[in-house]
Amino acid sequence: MKILMASHYFEAHRGGVEIAAGQLARALARLGHRVTWAACGCDPPPGDPAVCDRAVPLPAVNSLERRTGIPYPLPLPLAAARFIDEVRSADLVIVHDGSYVSSVLAHRTAQLVGVPIVLIQHIGLVPYRNPVLRLAMRVLTHVVTRPALAAADQVVFISELTRRHFATVRFRRAPLLVFNGIDTAVFRPPEPGSDRSAIRRSLGLHPERPMVLFVGRFVEKKGLRHLQRMAERRPDWSWVLAGWGPIDPTAWNLPNVHVVSGRSGAGLAALYQATDALVLPSVGEGYPLVIQEALACGLPVVCGADTATADPAAAPFLVGVHCCAADTTATGDRFIAALAPFVAAPVSDTERRVRAEFARTRYSWDEMARRLIAHAPVSAVRQPSAPALSPAI
Repeated sequence: MKILMASHYFEAHRGGVEIAAGQLARALARLGHRVTWAACGCDPPPGDPAVCDRAVPLPAVNSLERRTGIPYPLPLPLAAARFIDEVRSADLVIVHDGSYVSSVLAHRTAQLVGVPIVLIQHIGLVPYRNPVLRLAMRVLTHVVTRPALAAADQVVFISELTRRHFATVRFRRAPLLVFNGIDTAVFRPPEPGSDRSAIRRSLGLHPERPMVLFVGRFVEKKGLRHLQRMAERRPDWSWVLAGWGPIDPTAWNLPNVHVVSGRSGAGLAALYQATDALVLPSVGEGYPLVIQEALACGLPVVCGADTATADPAAAPFLVGVHCCAADTTATGDRFIAALAPFVAAPVSDTERRVRAEFARTRYSWDEMARRLIAHAPVSAVRQPSAPALSPAI
C-alpha cells in the first residue's frame, strides 16, 4: 500500500511519539509498503530510505514548546494544502495521536477525500499543575481528541492505561491494543559477567557508587521536581539524567546529578546496562518507550503507579509509586524507598535476562506493523489484480 503517516514531529525531535512513528515507518517499509511521512518541519526530516519512501516537512512554528516545554507545534496554513496533495495519492492514512493540529489536518483531509484512517492514540490526559494548562488539556481532549477517535476507521491504543481513559468513546470499530516495539538487537542486557564498573568509566561515570537513571524530556510532566528532591535526599547515590528540555538540572547545583544529552540507540543502551534502576516519576503517560527499552536491557523500573498499569503483563517487572504533584517530599521519599532494594543489591545477570526475554517476546515493531495492516479497513487493502497497483509494490 501507499501509506501516508502523520505525526507532530519527525523522530529527530527525540520524543516518544515521534520515535515510535519512525520505528513503525521502518517496520512498514520492511513489509513492502511505501510510506510517506508528513510532520511539522521543526527538525530535520529523515533522509534514509529505510525509514520512509518520502518525507514531507510541513511549515510550522514551535514557539509553545520553546516557551513552556509543551510539545505542540502549530502548522501554518500552507500545511493544509500539502495534506490535500499527499492524501489524494494514499491508500491509507496513519495518524499518531489525535490531539495535534497536524493530526487534525491529516484526519479531516482523509475524511474529505475518502481515504481510510488508522488513528494510533499514545496518551490520555496530562494532569498539569497549572490550572490553565489543565483546563486547556481537558478542552482539547473533549473537542478534538475524542471526536477524532470516534470518527477514525480504526483506533489503535499503545497502552491499556490510554484505552481505559477513552473507554466511553463510541468507536466505529472495536479498538485494538497494540504495544510499541523494541529493537532488541540494540537494547539488550550486558553480556554475563560484564564489568559494569568498566562500562561506567567509559561513560565518564563513577565506577562504584549506586546509580539511578532517568531518561526523558526535562519537563514538568516527567516529574523533574520529584527527581530534584530525590537527588537532594540521597547525595550518596549518583543520578544520571539523560534527555533535554526547558528545565535545566545542572541549575540544581547537585554534584551527584549527571546530565547526559544526545544519547540514542547503542549509546542509550549502554546507560541502561550500566545503572542499577530506571526511575520515571511522570504522570499522564501512555506507555513510555524508555520503560520498554529498560526492560529489554534487563533493568529494574520504578515508575508512577498509573504508568505501571500500561501493560498488565509487565506488572511483575514494574514497581509503581503514587505521584503527588502537590507533595514533592512525600513522593520523593516513596520513590527512594522503592529504589533502595535495587540499589542495595543490584539484580543478577539471571534476573536481567528474565526481564530482557519478556521484552523480546512481548514487544516487536514488525508485529505491530503486521497487526495494523491486518486490521486496516478493507477498502484500504488493494487486491493483487487491482489495476491501480504500482509495479514497484
